Amino acid sequence: MGNSIMNGKRILITGATNGIGKQAAGELAKMGADVVIAGRDEIKTRKVCVDIKTLSGNSNVDILVADLSTMDEVRRMAAEYRAKYGRLDVLLNNAGAVFSSFQASADGYEMTFALNHLSYYLLTNLLLDMLKQTAQEQGEARIINVSSSAHQNATMRLDNLRDDSGYSFMNSYGASKLMNVLFTYELARRLADEAVTVNAVHPGLVATGFGHNTGRVWSVLIKIAQRLFAISPERGAATLVYLASSPEVAGISGKYWTEKQQKRSSDISYDRDQQRQLWDFSAEVTGVG
Repeated sequence: MGNSIMNGKRILITGATNGIGKQAAGELAKMGADVVIAGRDEIKTRKVCVDIKTLSGNSNVDILVADLSTMDEVRRMAAEYRAKYGRLDVLLNNAGAVFSSFQASADGYEMTFALNHLSYYLLTNLLLDMLKQTAQEQGEARIINVSSSAHQNATMRLDNLRDDSGYSFMNSYGASKLMNVLFTYELARRLADEAVTVNAVHPGLVATGFGHNTGRVWSVLIKIAQRLFAISPERGAATLVYLASSPEVAGISGKYWTEKQQKRSSDISYDRDQQRQLWDFSAEVTGVG
């Protein structure tokens, strides 16, 4: 069925119940991949799973349910994935949100950091041996981290992640997206001797429900911006699908992509000290890596 390149490939996509995650899951299922979608709301995730099966004609779509802002939930989901599926070809870290006011995660960290960065870091490291195993057996495995151009003017702070002093949701979001790029580059260097690639993506401003929970004024502004400038979820997901499936990108790692093209990310994202600092901090917080 579908594109034979993806037949039998198993893909895990987080944040896959709406927007570009859902779109990418549907496209990859159409290509014949075995897709596992992760979502926080079980009823919604089950419904999306049925939709994807119906639209793609592929019955090999399954779900995992977890609140990825919580480390225990990430660990549980990784263990469940491992027990159920036994192999992983592509990990697509896409779960993310923006929070209008300071919220603390179950582990006591600012919620944007917890969900947008820490879940990527922890889930990837918990499943990394499976990706390496696939790479040994099949010749390659891929990790894709969804970032954003919001990282361009951002700076990383690791000293204010437990309190609301000077909280700005735009700064926190930008910082989390910078962390996605820093993490991608550091991981790519650590995987240099493996056939596991890792790349970061800016999908573009996409017409989805993203950011509609940021409080009345900002959510109105975001909706207006989306109406005026946004691209469709199909176009937003195109680079994710390309990086997950295309033979053209085999062996390419440690890059930042938009519109299926490699682009230069912010100057600060190439700072190896910052990359290492973020890795070491994340390893200390999670006890993994």
